[in-house]
Amino acid sequence: MRQLLLLAVLSLAGCAQSTQLSAIDRLKPCAGDDTPTDAYCGTLKVFENRQTKQGRQIDLNIVILPALSPDSKPDPLFFLAGGPGQGAAKMSRVVRELFRRVQTDRDIVLVDQRGTGKSNPLECRFDDDSLKMINEAETAGIERLKTCLSGYDADLTQYTTTIAMDDLDDVRAFLGYDRINLYGGSYGTRAGLVYLRQHGDRVRTAVLDGVAPTNMRLPLFFPRDVQRALDLLLKDCDSDEPCRAAYPNLGARLAALMERLKREPPLVKVTHPRTGEIGEIRLEPRIVANVIAATLYSPMASALIPAVVARAEQNDAQGVLALATMGDAAEPNMSTGMQLSVICAEDGPRVTDEDAAKESAGTLFGEYVMRTQRLACAFWPRGKVDAAFYEPVTSPVPTLVLSGEVDPVTPPVWGEQVAAHLPASKHLVMPGTGHTAGSTGCGLRIIRSFIDKGTTDGLDTACVAAVHRPPFFVSPAGPDPTSGKNLSRRSPAGNSAKGEGG
Repeated sequence: MRQLLLLAVLSLAGCAQSTQLSAIDRLKPCAGDDTPTDAYCGTLKVFENRQTKQGRQIDLNIVILPALSPDSKPDPLFFLAGGPGQGAAKMSRVVRELFRRVQTDRDIVLVDQRGTGKSNPLECRFDDDSLKMINEAETAGIERLKTCLSGYDADLTQYTTTIAMDDLDDVRAFLGYDRINLYGGSYGTRAGLVYLRQHGDRVRTAVLDGVAPTNMRLPLFFPRDVQRALDLLLKDCDSDEPCRAAYPNLGARLAALMERLKREPPLVKVTHPRTGEIGEIRLEPRIVANVIAATLYSPMASALIPAVVARAEQNDAQGVLALATMGDAAEPNMSTGMQLSVICAEDGPRVTDEDAAKESAGTLFGEYVMRTQRLACAFWPRGKVDAAFYEPVTSPVPTLVLSGEVDPVTPPVWGEQVAAHLPASKHLVMPGTGHTAGSTGCGLRIIRSFIDKGTTDGLDTACVAAVHRPPFFVSPAGPDPTSGKNLSRRSPAGNSAKGEGG
């Protein structure tokens, strides 16, 4: 009798195990070119207005890259995209290549945040292929945003980070995960911090890469932070013999160029690098400022800045135009309407004209790098944001904080500020690295090790010392073979665990 009872219990246990759904059982194999062949796709309906739970619903788009090992860990990695406005799912191929070692024994989950990707995207496409758009970017951009705003089928006050992170926890529960690991890059770090505050008991580890905290007041500090990144580039060029020889006194020359363009912006002939359109653009300082600011995100692309400045001195805008169009391919994955719905609600109300003038004073960039966004926020709908949103996030969750030393938008100071309130954190600053330092080979190895260990204690970070800025282009053939020997051999502050000055 006892044996029969034991068999019955084992039989019931077997049935319970076989009927328990895994995360991918809730989805279907993806059908499309945007995802890896082994990916699973699905959706989860949520109310646009989570408070009333009535009216319009959003199908949150979900992609899972299943663990490669049959003996996988129960805690997946959730990837939080940047922007704000990037769709996570469309990045699944890149994410798999970057985090392939993590995928060995963990699912990787990508969710298009409400307003992005395929989750009721708040897109607003611009005709970036037109020289007219470059000439009239500010005016044409604002008019285009107003047109898009009138056409959205959405309540734009319901697209804040706080609301979206409750969506994310619904996805976690729907997929059957008890605890998760978070990776957030750029704006994804803000999303990750908010999730930590609202659902921290569900987080095993967190990686914050290129930190944009809730109190950052985007885009107020862009001029200051971009100027810092430019100053580091100019210093590195001057300390590198081939770059200094090719572009002597580059800082003074750039300042003189910007002053001349303010007084007399020349009308110059150009050929669009991608379309072949031949025409003219007015080489205004706002164009040069915005192009340099965007290029500084990537040290690899920044290696071209000295050469582009030298050409611009000769009223040759072809290099400027090439850098301006370099990022166009990524634009279709950016939902501008969602970006503004986040920034205009969470940051815009806390940026005054006096603040903007103060923070841009004394920089080469002035208010150019934040002007269009501020103009748009003047008419964009704003969601409600509680005062507590801006308080520092505190959490006992083991957290790896990564900063790029020469990042123009989320420099190390923001990572240091956030890490100070996370007692189980470690803040690493990657020398000579730009935005989202975790995408370097060294960064990826450290991330994998951290997620495996579940703690920052004993983390091997020796590879950080070998990271440096790529050498500058000093001719059309590229860098000088001897270039780069002295680039970014600084020892950035912040490479310490909490309690040791980090």
